[in-house]
Amino acid sequence: MTPTTVETTVPLSRPALSVGSGPRGVQNARRWVRDVCDDMGRDDLAECAELGVSELVTNALLHGEAPILVRVRGTREHPRVEVSDASSEPPMLPSTGYDDDLEDLLVTFGRGLSIVARCSAAWGAEIEEAGKVVWFDPSCEPADEGVEGVITGLPVPESRPRSGEGQLEIELRGVPLRSFFGFQMHYRELRREVRLLALAHEDEYPLAKNLSDHFGALDRQLSEGIGAYQIDDAIRSHKNTTDLRVAIARDGAATVGRFLELLDLADAFCREERLLSLARTPEQRVFQRWFLGEFVRQHNGEKPLAWHDSSVTSRRSSVS
Repeated sequence: MTPTTVETTVPLSRPALSVGSGPRGVQNARRWVRDVCDDMGRDDLAECAELGVSELVTNALLHGEAPILVRVRGTREHPRVEVSDASSEPPMLPSTGYDDDLEDLLVTFGRGLSIVARCSAAWGAEIEEAGKVVWFDPSCEPADEGVEGVITGLPVPESRPRSGEGQLEIELRGVPLRSFFGFQMHYRELRREVRLLALAHEDEYPLAKNLSDHFGALDRQLSEGIGAYQIDDAIRSHKNTTDLRVAIARDGAATVGRFLELLDLADAFCREERLLSLARTPEQRVFQRWFLGEFVRQHNGEKPLAWHDSSVTSRRSSVS
């Protein structure tokens, strides 16, 4: 199969592999990762990708919590294998003081990650609210000495500032909860993508570092501003929509318009397979343009516009 045929017929941003329990789960993960490497013309990485994913899946089966998922993200030039599970306990990083016998024993039981370290150009773990993602960029061949892994995670939220000078109250009326939760999931995955790309290859992807910083600053303001109790009350009342009041710094609200442009740019990169991630669906784009657009509108002094009254919702209904 020629490289041209691969690029035009194989969807590289394929959905995650759900790993079952037992040895078959490890075997399925190895075969799946090798197929992905073959599909994108990176046979040179297949051996290390298989070795590394075996260790990570074993580790997740022994010490993590279901669901366990395997993904390939990053770029075609620097693909990244990720194994996620629902436990937020960080993995034990390899220590340099182990002798060979002890290290082999640890590797056998999925605790020592020295195999991953030796098969990677870079690797680490990202701790999230609902678990963790352990990732590695496979190298072309195993090395005698492993690279150092890094553990990163979400920053500790700062105390929410009181509403007042420098703060802007945003009203979001009739927020559809299903779309809101989908927005949160997509936002977190894209934020992790640019952060890990910047961490492993900052020199080659300087834009990723800028995007990562932008995501982090906006994420803190949004997470601090949206009260969880508003969402919880709506869920307990079995509502499909709810009103939200968000306190955000004025300078943060002013930059949301730029963030909308960055989301469109990320979609273009995904469609061109410059990022091995899934682009947003049309429904996600419509919701996010309204949701984030309200920050821009109200920052400019305009009155709140409810979801069901917004022009993007009306256009969507007329098209369908």
